[in-house]
Amino acid sequence: MGYSKTLEMTSKARKLKELGYNVINLSVGEPNFYPPSFILDAAKKAIDEGYHYYTPVSGILDLKKKICNKFKRDNNINYNISQIVISNGVKQSIINLFLSLLNKNDEVIIPSPYWVSYYEMVKFCQAKPIIIPTTIEYDFKITSKQLETVISSKTKIFIFNSPCNPTGSVYSKTELKNIVKILSKYSKIIIISDEIYEYIIYEKKHISIASFTEIYNQTVTLNGLSKSFAMTGWRVGYMGAPEWIAKACDKIQGQTTSCVNAIAQRASIVALTYNPKLLLSNLISEFKFLRDLVINIINNIPQFKLKTPEGAFYIFIDISPLLEDKKYNSYIKSSNDFAMYLLNKCHIATVSGESFGYKNGLRISYANSKENIIEAFNRIKKFLK
Repeated sequence: MGYSKTLEMTSKARKLKELGYNVINLSVGEPNFYPPSFILDAAKKAIDEGYHYYTPVSGILDLKKKICNKFKRDNNINYNISQIVISNGVKQSIINLFLSLLNKNDEVIIPSPYWVSYYEMVKFCQAKPIIIPTTIEYDFKITSKQLETVISSKTKIFIFNSPCNPTGSVYSKTELKNIVKILSKYSKIIIISDEIYEYIIYEKKHISIASFTEIYNQTVTLNGLSKSFAMTGWRVGYMGAPEWIAKACDKIQGQTTSCVNAIAQRASIVALTYNPKLLLSNLISEFKFLRDLVINIINNIPQFKLKTPEGAFYIFIDISPLLEDKKYNSYIKSSNDFAMYLLNKCHIATVSGESFGYKNGLRISYANSKENIIEAFNRIKKFLK
């Protein structure tokens, strides 16, 4: 298993900052705002009321009820309490699933670009990642034809992320329907839908694939509070899954980390009382403003290509024109080279596309201030000149 490239880049940026450099961090995958005050108040109240002890491994009953209500309210999915497992972030939910489901040499289908840890976790379980490449021309999304082509007798899992990290792509209802048409023919394939960016979405509407009844019994829906409530450090993720899968994940979690932090769970009960669509409306407008700002800048940089992201808070740039330009390619031969050059020479932290399975890409987070974004791109344009 390799190191997480996103965390590695954040760590390198932090070290340069500690040395006194003015580093602008556009690599980090977290909102640039505090959790709402009612969540902070709920955590303080939980401390005062004495919630300092172990909870059930799979989570507090009251929080599970809130999660079931949330799935019904926002996603049109019916889950029972016995189908919910609360973990230390969605990252733990995913490794619980892989450890529960995968045997050696099983195959896991992953569309590329993918979130960095999917690939490494599959390898860790001695299974085989089967990558479906996508292109910027098709908005970094797979087709049902591509999916059916790679399905084999060894296929155990199909995992995808919408809205997507790193591309910001969002699958429409029609696109999901075409994928469902294929997967419903293979009832033994487990679908893992990572929906952590569900509420950070612009022009489109988020659709959960588990809301299609024909594949409900083979689908696991993942979500959490990190992105929607800016609770990244609180580590609260959760899944809705077929009961037999939830039981297996409960067993694995009981032998590894046990329960999630009790205070964080109590605060999450209050958080999920609110509808994030209403709560986040101003923040979504701010993210959209920053997204459009970055797009306008990049559209005037001939060495970069992009598609407008429809969700999350990332811009995924195709830097093929830069890599093919003789002016640069004597010393920048890959997106890794470019990302490291931006960090060491321009003091801008980004993440190379190679980390996401797309060798000519570069991920930039715009969860930052307008001033920092403008300054970062001024430095990039100065370098390109």
